[in-house]
Amino acid sequence: MAENVRAQAIISGRVQGVFYRAETRKAAQGRGVTGWVKNRPDGAVEAVFEGNENDVAAMIEWCKGGSPAARVDNVDVDWETFTGEFSDFEVAY
Repeated sequence: MAENVRAQAIISGRVQGVFYRAETRKAAQGRGVTGWVKNRPDGAVEAVFEGNENDVAAMIEWCKGGSPAARVDNVDVDWETFTGEFSDFEVAY
């Protein structure tokens, strides 16, 4: 059985104004992953994912493509200690 993990991702490219956050939320909820996603002032998108190791890894892979209108140039991932602090996945502002 896979353990629970936490990952923080910074996604850069054309990722704002292309429904990236909404599609990330939909993909995460479909996998049972909790956390949040938000736009950053520098034009990137930041996300925190918590859940089963396999599902979080799937979300990191999803981020490399993102929403249909997005162009992802880079995904930086930091693996952190699972906290279990989230009950859902939401778009943060």
